[in-house]
Amino acid sequence: MADTGRFKGAVNKNKDPSGLLISVIRTLSSSDDVQDRETEKGRLEEAFETCDRDLDELIVQHYAELTTAIRTYQSITERITSSRNKVKQVKENLLSCKMLLHCKRDELRKLWIEGIEHKHVLQLLDEIESIKQVPQRLEANMASKHYLHATDMLVLAVDSLDGHLVQVEGLSDLRLELHSKKLNIHLVLIDELHRHLYIKSTSRLGHKNRDKNTSRLPGSLTKDSSPMSVLEMSSLSTPRKLLDTSQFSTPGSGSVQQDGREMNQGDVPDVDPEENSAEFMGILIKALAKLKKIPETIKAIMERLEPELKQIVKRSTTQIADHAYQKGESLAQESQPRQLLELLELLFDKFKAVAQAHNVVLSHMRHIAVQCPRGAQEEGIKLYEQADVSAKIQTVLQVLLMEYLDVKNSRSSSEPSAQLSYASTGSEFAAFFSKKKPQRAKQSLFKFESSSHAISMSAYLREQRRELYSKSGELQGGADDNLIEGGEMKFVCKPGARNITVIFQPLLRFIQEIEMNMGPGQAKQCQLRAFLTYYINDLFLNQVRTEINKDIQAVSKAADPLKVLASADTMKVLGVQRPLLQSTVVVEKSIQDLMNLMQDLSAYSNQFLEMVCDKLKEYKEICNTAYRAIVQCEEKLTISASWSKDEDISRLLQSLPNWANMTQPRQARQKREDEEDYTRTAFAKESEVLTGNLGDKLIPQNEILRDVSDLKALANLHESMEWLSARLKVFFNNLPHLCGGSSGSMDSHVVGESERSREQILQTLSDLTQAFQDISDRCLLVLHLEVRVHCFHYLIPLAKQGNYAIVANVESMDYDPLVVKLNKDISAIEEAMGAALQQHKFQYIFEGLGHLISCILINGAQYFKRISESGIKKMCRNIFVLQQNLTNITMSREADLDFARQYYEMLYNTADELLNLVVDQGVRYTELEYINALSLLHRSQTGVGDLSTQNTRLQRLKEIICEQAAIKQATKDKKITTV
Repeated sequence: MADTGRFKGAVNKNKDPSGLLISVIRTLSSSDDVQDRETEKGRLEEAFETCDRDLDELIVQHYAELTTAIRTYQSITERITSSRNKVKQVKENLLSCKMLLHCKRDELRKLWIEGIEHKHVLQLLDEIESIKQVPQRLEANMASKHYLHATDMLVLAVDSLDGHLVQVEGLSDLRLELHSKKLNIHLVLIDELHRHLYIKSTSRLGHKNRDKNTSRLPGSLTKDSSPMSVLEMSSLSTPRKLLDTSQFSTPGSGSVQQDGREMNQGDVPDVDPEENSAEFMGILIKALAKLKKIPETIKAIMERLEPELKQIVKRSTTQIADHAYQKGESLAQESQPRQLLELLELLFDKFKAVAQAHNVVLSHMRHIAVQCPRGAQEEGIKLYEQADVSAKIQTVLQVLLMEYLDVKNSRSSSEPSAQLSYASTGSEFAAFFSKKKPQRAKQSLFKFESSSHAISMSAYLREQRRELYSKSGELQGGADDNLIEGGEMKFVCKPGARNITVIFQPLLRFIQEIEMNMGPGQAKQCQLRAFLTYYINDLFLNQVRTEINKDIQAVSKAADPLKVLASADTMKVLGVQRPLLQSTVVVEKSIQDLMNLMQDLSAYSNQFLEMVCDKLKEYKEICNTAYRAIVQCEEKLTISASWSKDEDISRLLQSLPNWANMTQPRQARQKREDEEDYTRTAFAKESEVLTGNLGDKLIPQNEILRDVSDLKALANLHESMEWLSARLKVFFNNLPHLCGGSSGSMDSHVVGESERSREQILQTLSDLTQAFQDISDRCLLVLHLEVRVHCFHYLIPLAKQGNYAIVANVESMDYDPLVVKLNKDISAIEEAMGAALQQHKFQYIFEGLGHLISCILINGAQYFKRISESGIKKMCRNIFVLQQNLTNITMSREADLDFARQYYEMLYNTADELLNLVVDQGVRYTELEYINALSLLHRSQTGVGDLSTQNTRLQRLKEIICEQAAIKQATKDKKITTV
């Protein structure tokens, strides 16, 4: 075999074998030479012998394979021969059969026709039998909610009964019944569709234990695993039941699809069709399309949209009340707004779920309209839009907000919270919250509320409420205590305008979501935003303004507003040590309220800022008016008020160290109080200024404040203005944070162009804060000056009009009446200021007063006509009693009055002794004070010489003072040189 292969290979390499043979034949026939032929013949024979040898060798080598191939070929040949014989026999039989059939043609045609007739009759009988089974099969499918399968069965059965079975008289009753069911089954489907739109889509919302990350997209709407409460089930639009579901039957044979799975018509699938709510709604739409009831479905959806949304509001209200009751919450005022916020957030979630469910329904309806555009046109299908759903949601929310915000102002806030009874608004919305009229008394036979096998507390409460709803009278106990009754409406909190502060931000976010879904073209048509804008701008802001005006006017229109103080409890709550004006506390509370409103309604921060500005301006005028009523008499200011109003004098007084000590922190004040020279310098400078202005004037009574209550009122005004200014600074420091949300999307829809820019408003507020601080400083300066003006009022007449040239044992040596009155005034002022002012301010008023009195008394020596030794003694007693009184007030020695007493004791000497005393003791007083003393001695003592002698003493006095000054300067220079 291998040699044969090599031979074939050799032949193939030269040329084709047939061509070679032809070539040999051509060579032999054309050759004339016998020798050539023989040679060619020998060569061919040799080649054939070689080929035979190779073939024999190959046969020997492959004998087994060859034998097997030959046997296989023989077997195949035998089988082919047998098959040919059988085919020949069949052909002969067919020819014989053909001949026989040709002879019986008419009889066979008759039998064939009869067979077809019998087969059709059997098919009709089977179909009739199947239609008779429709009630049982349809009942099973309706019970398992395989509505598409049931619809297919019903449609096919009706078509069969109206088609090829129309002449079957025995099916007339079934035909009428199925027609009736076909007319009503779409109502069941519509009810089921609404149950999924408004119940299944929202059933998982509001449960506290639910997974917060559960997707709410339409494709992920799943069956609620928690059982529906009794109250919810009783308030749902339950699907209508057909008169007799057992009368449905399945027509014929064939198959339909439910949820995308093929099944026989008579079978009831074991898969829950509501496992995926989105797919189930699609199945309902397909079933309605098969029934050609899409227009009726759209009409029913639009008619029932608003009532179903209101039912969601009613169920959610009860749900929030149940949750609050389970947590043990009552109708405490502080918990009410939070319950309203929970209600709205729950409604937002449910309404969004409803909108998404409607989106699923619309997508299925559009898909059907696209698949059958001609059928849709013939049926007049006009789909509703998602905007219609959004509009109804906004309408329901708007009505709800109108009730909770008390827009119609039909409820009185003075009614007690425990028995709230609001007048009925007459709105359609309230009807959905009304209690059902009693039908008949229901009496439970058994109660399992204490049983270990009882249902959950939530379900039990709902069952109790369902029984209570069916009875007349007021609801008592249970979760219904958390529902405030208003006429026929139920509330989770007391209606009022301030509820907007709690719900504004969530409501604004919900509106923005609505506008985002509406698109930029329709965003301006958002009716909920329009209502919110109208309510806040036209109602709420005006109401807040009215409330604040009413509060401020109630305290500012009192007979004497600066003397009406806050209560002790209020001061304790505020953490203040000194009394504050009631009007200031009310204004601060109003400003704080406006700041809170600004934070809650950040989009309207400009309006609230302007309101704050207006109220502060108004109160500033009230304070200024009250201040002028105290310090002004017959259109003339008192001396202290006029000086404090004078910018130069007030600036000078505030530049003195004692003012700085009062305004600086306590540690710095304590450090400077140890520096006596520092404070004495301040007192001396102040005394110099005051005596320079009032040293020789008699002050009438109408230029001082004699009534201590007026001074106390000024002290109260000072503390109140300082406290208010500090509070305003704290408020306004937080303004950037509070106003952060004012630049949001609401600005383009709600907030108009303000009359003043934000910067101008902030600047105005800063100016007002400083204005209140200025009023406070002015009041303190008036108090500081008023005490000193009182000293001038009493002590200057003492020197100018007093008689101190008295003789002992002849005239009275008692204290001067003016000194007694001054002491009485100072004591009364001390008592009032101690209770009204803080300690460091109290010290500011009375510290340095001794130095001023000393200056007034020493300076008054020039006004005495004469003074005797008894008069000097009386004057020293006057100084002592003043010193004793001031020491009790300031708790210090008041050495300055010792200085004044020593000045008058110096008058016990003669004129010459006075000169010697100056030489011995040194210069302790000013040159003018020594001259006044020497002149007084000249006027008071006899034998002092003539005028030239007196002038000589005066000249000598000046020389002594100059000498003492030179000695003092030399000593000082020597110390400096030594150092």
